[in-house]
Amino acid sequence: MAGTGTGARWVPLLALCLATAVLPDRTGERLHVCKESEYHYEYTACDSTGSRWRVAVPHTPGLCTGLPDPVKGTECSFSCKAGEFLDMKAQACKPCAEGTYSLGTGIRFDEWDEVPHGFANVATNLEVDDGFGDAVENCTASTWVPLGDYVASNTDECTATLMYAVNLKQSGTVSFEYIYPDSSIVFEFFVQNDQCQPTVEESRWMRTTEKGWEFHSVELSRGNNVLYWRTTAFSVWSKVPKPVLVRNIGITGVAYTSECFPCKPGTYAPAAGSSTCQLCPADTFSSKGATACQPCEPTTYAEPGSASCKPRPPCTDKDYFYTHTACDAGGETQLMFKWAEPKICSEELPQAAKLPPSGVKTKCPPCNPGFAKSNGSTCQPCPYGSYSNGSGCLSCPVGTEPALGLEYKWWNVLPPNMETTVLSGINFEYKGMAGWEVAGDYIYTAAGASDNDFMILTLVVPGFSPPSPVLEDAESKEVARITFVFETVCSVSCELYFMVGINSRTNTPVETWTGPKGKQSYTYVVEKNATMSFTWAFQRTPYHEAGRRYTSDVAKLYSVNVTNVLGGVASFCRRCAPEPAGSCAPCPPGNAMDRGSGTCRPCPPGTYLRGHPSDGTPACHPCGPGTRSNQLRSLCYNNCSFSLALPGRILHYDFSALATGTAFASGPSFTAKGLKYFHHFNISLCGNQGRKMASCTDNVTDARLPAGEGDPARVVTSYVCQSILVPPDVMGYKTAVSSQPVSLADRVVGVTTGSTLDGIASPPEHFPPGHPDLPDIVFFYRSNDVTQPCSGGRATAIRLRCDPLRPGTGSLAVPSKCPEGTCDGCTFHFLWVTGEGCPRCSAGHYRPIVGACLGGIQRTTYVWRGAPAVPRRAELASAEGEGLQERGFLAEGGDLCRHLCRCLARRPCRLLLEEEPKAGV
Repeated sequence: MAGTGTGARWVPLLALCLATAVLPDRTGERLHVCKESEYHYEYTACDSTGSRWRVAVPHTPGLCTGLPDPVKGTECSFSCKAGEFLDMKAQACKPCAEGTYSLGTGIRFDEWDEVPHGFANVATNLEVDDGFGDAVENCTASTWVPLGDYVASNTDECTATLMYAVNLKQSGTVSFEYIYPDSSIVFEFFVQNDQCQPTVEESRWMRTTEKGWEFHSVELSRGNNVLYWRTTAFSVWSKVPKPVLVRNIGITGVAYTSECFPCKPGTYAPAAGSSTCQLCPADTFSSKGATACQPCEPTTYAEPGSASCKPRPPCTDKDYFYTHTACDAGGETQLMFKWAEPKICSEELPQAAKLPPSGVKTKCPPCNPGFAKSNGSTCQPCPYGSYSNGSGCLSCPVGTEPALGLEYKWWNVLPPNMETTVLSGINFEYKGMAGWEVAGDYIYTAAGASDNDFMILTLVVPGFSPPSPVLEDAESKEVARITFVFETVCSVSCELYFMVGINSRTNTPVETWTGPKGKQSYTYVVEKNATMSFTWAFQRTPYHEAGRRYTSDVAKLYSVNVTNVLGGVASFCRRCAPEPAGSCAPCPPGNAMDRGSGTCRPCPPGTYLRGHPSDGTPACHPCGPGTRSNQLRSLCYNNCSFSLALPGRILHYDFSALATGTAFASGPSFTAKGLKYFHHFNISLCGNQGRKMASCTDNVTDARLPAGEGDPARVVTSYVCQSILVPPDVMGYKTAVSSQPVSLADRVVGVTTGSTLDGIASPPEHFPPGHPDLPDIVFFYRSNDVTQPCSGGRATAIRLRCDPLRPGTGSLAVPSKCPEGTCDGCTFHFLWVTGEGCPRCSAGHYRPIVGACLGGIQRTTYVWRGAPAVPRRAELASAEGEGLQERGFLAEGGDLCRHLCRCLARRPCRLLLEEEPKAGV
């Protein structure tokens, strides 16, 4: 802790009198009159009127006599401003001397080499005590970790709590800076009073941070306050979440500050009356209580905020990088070598590497598609209505329009809508330096100040203009897509992150690559028309070491292609529907462009519109088996019915009872630290005419915010979705914690009785065998999310199996060998056994036998035509009243079916199943 304000050491006046009157027996020794250096002043406790006394207290009781008399003290609410301290002798505020600082009525914690005195740092297990004695022991080391300038949270499922108790003499505040990049960690900050009652509940659940450190402040009430910083991670996948970081904790409203505190090493205060100390700049240093920073010797260097200088190492080839200049008037570019900044190495030492000569000229690469050189040497965008392959602008032919987008494959200069910077991997501050450099055929990561720096490259797109409106119930919500070709060359555990931000909000990581990766392509589908930012962040190693060892570990981007960019440029033209004025218009909903005639033609029934892979122009594509298209031809869906043709007959199914969402959880799983969780699935088999009805949420942070402040993007709606669920009895919250929702089924591929469809396999051996004469009905789905291991998107196969003895939604199961529902992480398998999966019976399946009325009741018996495999009969006893009942039947040949029995009288009907003689009726 760089500085801690001293609270008053309250001494009751009676105790002080006793201390001065009852002295130790010092026989034969005459006490001398106390000198000023032998005592100090303190205030008594405040009385009911808010008054107090200033009294003199000897450093060693009984050493001297003749202390100054008590005098009336300042009011209890008295305080000094920041940069001042209370001179107890004069009882007046005075400015702090040079090289020192004060917060007035505050304390600050900005040194975290260890947990400062007064803090409690504990870790507990969320799981309730269930007899497993070692569960809590696993969490003893999962506390907050001091790391110099900040303190870092745990990253496992234990609960780590950092606590500090403070007594305020007046209302004050607590403030701190924090980085909270990963929503798979719950981060709470809250305050309790001395009755353990929470205050300012709305500030409890912290929001994830966008860029770097963010400031947070909460008002505190007078009296006792206990401050809590609490984290729990819920990342049960293999990915380890990034920790929460906290620094510069400041508290105001404590007792007076009776002294100023020296600036910590590496900082200084040049003037009297300072409330903070400034960091020493690079290549300077300072010791404790400095008024100025001292320069390092030429053979040494220092990072900003250093307490000493280090010897400069000899330069190596890791300390420089290359780049290209902009094209000159002659169409040439120069290869330039530059020292990586900050330059800490020395060229003068023996065996030091020298900077290679710059200035070698090469021919400039062509302009990027959609650009061309005008009179000058710079590439300019082609005007609207034209296109270019990079050599010159050409007008689009009649009946066509430019396919607007952005395509970068030549890297002579950084495009104007791209920016690059470096984020320190040590203090997470942004540095004023370039993280990526152009290199002609590609753009690559330059050398950072440290090997654990994040090299940042961001592309900003103002919005999108798809060739046709994206309908709400479309098969795909694709507005645009970004495709890039990249490569990572790494000797250690480097990581490349690809992140997406919407309307300048938090960048969300959508994919991560670890270690060396060969040249490959990745595509991300954009489903929201908004200002979007696409960010690539490369970190060579998460571990900080002095110097640069892994500069040759790089990430390279060879090309970036974004479609349908608002205000973009075109590399080709596509056919469009001409208008009388000569311009083009998109085809009406349900229509597609005929590539031959250039006219719009409606898609026939059984087909839907899907963007063409080459240029995104919508075209008609056939629906899968067992599905139909909607009126707008925007999607294919199953209408909760199915017909199965068997030899000599057709079975009809009605799945409407399974259309709405049905929840299902796999068996409990446990993390290494004993946290119990479930894979929670929501399934909407056929939805409502293409509208998906199953939803999964992430309520780790937003569900606890005030109404209306949550992020709707945290709700995933699809046919099948999955989330990780931690039960409320584990969490101690009122509701279960649901996190990491993903869609497993955004569109119905088809409904068949086969085991494969469109590359999706549903092996029958995943589940116990079904009925030999009645096959399972299999629903096949695909999701729109493309992930690194699932290049075609996730897929789902649901097997519907008939069992008339399981009414309602029946039961769901996952493969016994794959308890998480998937055996490869990409295709999910479910077996749904229910009476709703049985075919409907028709009048041809049975015949009625009507009995005589006995006592006002007429008995009708329904018997199967022929001899059923398991002979049973259904007896309908009906009286007055009319009602409905459903019951499964085992019909001729072993067929399972379902029939709706209608009572004819006015009393409730009852349906009886009785054993039938083996020979039949």
